[in-house]
Amino acid sequence: MTALLELDDLHVFYGASQALFGVSLHVQEGQAVALMGRNGMGKSTTIATACRMLPLRMGRVRFGGQDISALPSFRAARLGLGLVPEGRRCFANLTVTENLIAAARPGQWTLARVQTLFPRLQERDTQLAATLSGGEQQMLAIGRALMTNPRLLLLDEATEGLAPVIRQEIWAAIAQLKAQGLSILMVDKTLSEILPLADHCVILEGGRVAWNGPSQTLTPDLANRYLGV
Repeated sequence: MTALLELDDLHVFYGASQALFGVSLHVQEGQAVALMGRNGMGKSTTIATACRMLPLRMGRVRFGGQDISALPSFRAARLGLGLVPEGRRCFANLTVTENLIAAARPGQWTLARVQTLFPRLQERDTQLAATLSGGEQQMLAIGRALMTNPRLLLLDEATEGLAPVIRQEIWAAIAQLKAQGLSILMVDKTLSEILPLADHCVILEGGRVAWNGPSQTLTPDLANRYLGV
C-alpha cells in the first residue's frame, strides 16, 4: 500500500553543514506518527523538508503518490500538507477570525467546525492574535492549518512551553482529529502525552533514524537511551 507521505533517504544541508543523513519515514492514511529525538537532532528540519521549505541534496519526498521533491512549498501545501510550525507564527496584526480565514480552502473544516473544536477561538474571534495567550495562539495555529483542509497535519512542538491544563486541552483536540481519521505527523518531547496517540514512532539522533517501530514497542530502556537527558 502506498503511504500518504513518503520521505526516502533525505540528505539536507544548511549551507556546508549537513543536517539530515538519509532520513526515511512513511505516514499511512489515517495514521498518527510521532517524530522524536533530543534537541537539535533534525526533527524540525525533517518537517520543513517534508513541507518543501528546504531543498534536498539527495532523496525524495512523495505525497499522495506524487513526487513533490521539486515543488515549492506553496504548491505542496495546496496538495494537502497542513503545517503547524514551531513558534506558532500567527499573523499578529490580524484578528482570530481573520487568521483562520486567511488560508481557508473549501472542505469539511469550516470556521464553525474549528470554533467547535476550540471554543476559545470563538470567544476571542475579534481579538488581535498578538493579544492572545500562548495556548490560545497555539489553538489558533492548529485551527488555521485545519482551515486549509489538509490531508496530513504536521505538528511541530504543538504544546511546547504551555501550561499543563492547556497542553491537556490541545492533546484532547489532537486525539479528536485522529479519531476522525486525519493523518498526523507530530513532534513532541513528552512521551506520556504523545505515545497514547501515536501508531508509529521514529526517533532521530544526529540527523539519522536511530529507531523506528510501533509505539507499543518503544520500551522504557529504548526511550531512555535515545530521549533521556
